[in-house]
Amino acid sequence: MNTTLIFVYNADSGPISGLFDLGHKILSPSTYQCSLCTLTHGPFTEKEAWKEFRKSVGVPMEFLHRDEFEKKYDLKFEYPVILRKNSNIEVLLPKQEIDLLEDLDALIAAVKKRMEPEE
Repeated sequence: MNTTLIFVYNADSGPISGLFDLGHKILSPSTYQCSLCTLTHGPFTEKEAWKEFRKSVGVPMEFLHRDEFEKKYDLKFEYPVILRKNSNIEVLLPKQEIDLLEDLDALIAAVKKRMEPEE
């Protein structure tokens, strides 16, 4: 069965939201509401180690803002969230766990661990 990972950021799409998020990340990073964005992106671009992980993992990945996700799948979760889509959609890493991750290495390790087949 084909698995896709869906990463849903706790931010809306569009240029206005993007500018607001950028300003928030730079001016008040401790109160920025999307820990997934903070882990995977610097102020302007995706972190290089994250880019390399995405290319090396061998699983299709989809990256959506919450408004894009809800429109496409007609589902709602607490964001940010990482989902696994097979025949259905299930939570791989919930917001509470993403929020506790210290850094990008911890995120990558958590995603890899959750992707391991259950025995």
